[in-house]
Amino acid sequence: MRSLSIFGATGSIGESTYDLIQRQGGRGAYRIVALTAGGNVRRLVEQARALRPEIAVIAEAAKLPALREALAGTGIEAAGGPAAVADAALRPADWIMSAIVGAAGLVPGFRALSHGTTLALANKESLVTAGPLLMAEARRHGATILPVDSEHSAAFQALGGEDMAAVETVTLTASGGAFRDWPLDRLAQATVAEASTHPNWAMGQRITIDSASMFNKALEVIEAHEYFGISPDRIEVLVHPESLVHAIVSFRDGGMIGHLGAPDMRHAIGYALNWPERAALPVARLRLAEVGRLTFAAPDPARYPALGLARAVMATGGLAGAGFNAAKETALDAFIAGAIRFTDMAGVVDRVLDRLSGQGGLEKAPASLDMVLDMDRSARRLAAEAMGVPADAERI
Repeated sequence: MRSLSIFGATGSIGESTYDLIQRQGGRGAYRIVALTAGGNVRRLVEQARALRPEIAVIAEAAKLPALREALAGTGIEAAGGPAAVADAALRPADWIMSAIVGAAGLVPGFRALSHGTTLALANKESLVTAGPLLMAEARRHGATILPVDSEHSAAFQALGGEDMAAVETVTLTASGGAFRDWPLDRLAQATVAEASTHPNWAMGQRITIDSASMFNKALEVIEAHEYFGISPDRIEVLVHPESLVHAIVSFRDGGMIGHLGAPDMRHAIGYALNWPERAALPVARLRLAEVGRLTFAAPDPARYPALGLARAVMATGGLAGAGFNAAKETALDAFIAGAIRFTDMAGVVDRVLDRLSGQGGLEKAPASLDMVLDMDRSARRLAAEAMGVPADAERI
């Protein structure tokens, strides 16, 4: 029986993974090793009672007593705190979903690779902050990393074993987010509630806001560079309001292969769960005659400055991705808390990268995970200082 773990089980990706596992037979078809969640004890307990994992872990340690009480008598081990989440990744499993949001997902995903397992990677920050280390760790243990971001899964499928030397460009699409049609001078007044509503996708709050600012796509551009080993100048972004074409691969013979599908993350998750086979999935089928037309446009740099920052990060290399992501996460926290405006986030990240560059060491290639974590903490402190908010340098 195939063994599975889900890290970030109660988030949007985790819930979709849970849905597909249940549809494919649940604990009758799979042996569940670990389920982890951030702070949603109630939902974690519901999932654990249904799937019967060996262990259930809640990242917020203060909620461990409630988890233990709810699971008493089930035979399911309960644990709490970030260290317990990371330790759960040391339990061998054949397939592991890495769906923890943000840099907090880096250490569990890295540890999971030691089993030579298949890591379904929805945590894009792992590649952004420590791409070379993560890919080297996978090679060292004979592990497989399958992309679960919809765009990278689409590109992976469109490549279909093609020689990367024959690829001219990989194009990632973006809906443009909640504010793609807003006047630029109105963006500074955007509220958290407005930024938390996506026109096409059903996602968590943080990634939805990142979509509105295009920071999500900026992370994905860096992720594509690290995962596919393609140079930054061969990665393009198009605004595609319909969110039906997820990626396009262009080849040196002039041909292009695109991946189309409904905006439903269960496709990318299901593809990774069943790879190398294709299983029937409960996603909507496109009827192109009803779609009518597909539209594309180049992203406006003034509306989406995050994309330019991503280009600068790739040009710098080294630890720049770790600094970029940590500053972005801290700025996002501040926007959600009402401490800064929507349009301030890119400026905060830019200032932090400038400060880190001035201090030296940003270009240094990470030789260990500790170097990445140190850069993460430094960038969080600098971002907090730049905004005049309390620092939270221990998010990982």
